[in-house]
Amino acid sequence: MDRQSSHSSLQTIAVVGLGTMGSGIAEVLARAGHEVIGIDISEAAARRASASLEAATARSVSRELLSEQERTDVLARFRTFGDLGAAAEADLVIEVVPESYEVKQQVFRELDAVVRPDTILATGTNALSVTRLAAESQRPERVLGLHFFNPAPAMKLVEVVSSVLTAPLAVEAVTALARALGKEPVPVGDRPGFVADGLLFGYLNQAAAMYEAKYASREDIDAAMRLGCGLPMGPLALLDLIGVDTARTVLEAMYASSGDRLHAPAPILGHLAEAGLTGQKSGRGFYTYEGPGSSAVVRDPQTPADRGGAGGGRPVTSVGVAGSGTMASGIAQVFAQAGYAVVLAARSQEKAEAAKAAIGKSLGRAVSKGRLTEEAAAQTLGRITPAGSLDAFAEVDLAVEAVAEDLAVKQELFAALDKVCRPGAVLATTTSSLPVIAVARATSRPQDVIGMHFFNPAPAMKLVEVVRTVLTADDVHATVREICVKVRKHPVDCGDRAGFIVNALLFPYLNNAIKMVEQHYATLDQIDAAMKLGGGYPMGPFELLDVVGLDVSLAIEKVLHKEFRDPGLAPSPLLEHLVAAGCLGRKTGRGFREYARR
Repeated sequence: MDRQSSHSSLQTIAVVGLGTMGSGIAEVLARAGHEVIGIDISEAAARRASASLEAATARSVSRELLSEQERTDVLARFRTFGDLGAAAEADLVIEVVPESYEVKQQVFRELDAVVRPDTILATGTNALSVTRLAAESQRPERVLGLHFFNPAPAMKLVEVVSSVLTAPLAVEAVTALARALGKEPVPVGDRPGFVADGLLFGYLNQAAAMYEAKYASREDIDAAMRLGCGLPMGPLALLDLIGVDTARTVLEAMYASSGDRLHAPAPILGHLAEAGLTGQKSGRGFYTYEGPGSSAVVRDPQTPADRGGAGGGRPVTSVGVAGSGTMASGIAQVFAQAGYAVVLAARSQEKAEAAKAAIGKSLGRAVSKGRLTEEAAAQTLGRITPAGSLDAFAEVDLAVEAVAEDLAVKQELFAALDKVCRPGAVLATTTSSLPVIAVARATSRPQDVIGMHFFNPAPAMKLVEVVRTVLTADDVHATVREICVKVRKHPVDCGDRAGFIVNALLFPYLNNAIKMVEQHYATLDQIDAAMKLGGGYPMGPFELLDVVGLDVSLAIEKVLHKEFRDPGLAPSPLLEHLVAAGCLGRKTGRGFREYARR
């Protein structure tokens, strides 16, 4: 090989395909000082790419991130052409044409006749086999995958995909390039979806299936995952952004490779794609938008009516909270801060007093951070009455249990509430995985029982999953929704089935991440980095598993698997082994990672 023998200087780079992703990659490269050759058979696409770069750099100048001269230099480094012959002098070619073997293979065949023997050819695919594409090239050792994430200028992750044919020098060169661009390169093997999309699209598919089954509204599914998991977008809105047709293509490739039913595209994805309702780019997908290419959602026949002040619930002035743990204390604080009189009942007066003291400390931290005045904190604490027996719930309007996640324990407690609480009192369970109806049947008034699943820490987390059973009365449901709004929480409605919304979507994703490690496809660090940088997740899956607790995670996985009987939901053996070994996460000092003992 000649002057590029080490592949260490990829100065001139061609980008083939100037859609949203290609334009974004071209912008990243031009800003970093590379000569960029933009190639697209559509003159309109080339014009849009140039206009996009002009607009982005103009914004940078207005924000004083670029000088006018620097902007002029960036624009001068980007040139557009209509045919692949323009790539003749490129050191690296990145193709981001449509996800089709035929289209991509045609590009690679034509590039073989144009580029230098040492030029690296990179595919931007996120669903197709890099090996199969490389095999079409005359020099497969220089072909690899370079998977940027949308929007390319903002997203840090780049997956560097090697096939069994890829030369190490080519991998080293593009990895060094990615780092020089300020990106985080993650090396991955050649399988559909790679790491980030391999985990992300399974989750998106399950969300689409959940909506298709009319289990929950699109708005509630999206709100649940944003507020319950801290995700930047809900799954259905994200499918519209990615493109419903693109998602279907990725899932088809994943299913062909894995045979996992969780990857078999939900039928609704095919129906929408066939109808041309592909998301934001067409103006309609799961949601309806102002127009093609717009991100502004407009009302349509599926938009729920505003139920903010719907009324119809039972009057609630006093609340009983049963339990003495973190969740019980947090829920009691939430109600007391909202002005309700709260009875906090534990198994002994001592435990109840300790729980109230924990609330006092929590309020004190809020005061020290300026979130609460000392007077408001004192008033909140004054509304809480600790009690050593459920007998203190005799006059409450709403009783909320937050005891151990054990069906027998909860049933025993609800049988006691049935005897103690006045007729007409609403009885709520905070279970995250048990059937609410099984708890309700422990009482003589199942119509008064409902699920009210808060998230931890309750004072901070905005979401409450409102779970009605087949027997829950309408006014009980209305009462709990009204209460949620009054305590400044966001209620989402869901039916009484395992995992409700959040856990039913979250834990299969976590389980699949563990399977990736089991199969030696990627490391813990690579997977955590991929999901944080490529998916915008606040925590990687293994960080989250260690925080939640591996025993808790395993229990939820078992419940999901038992309810849905899907082999893909079977808990990972690695998770079971770690739990059996007592490695439960941060609380024991070791889970997937080791932690310093406190």
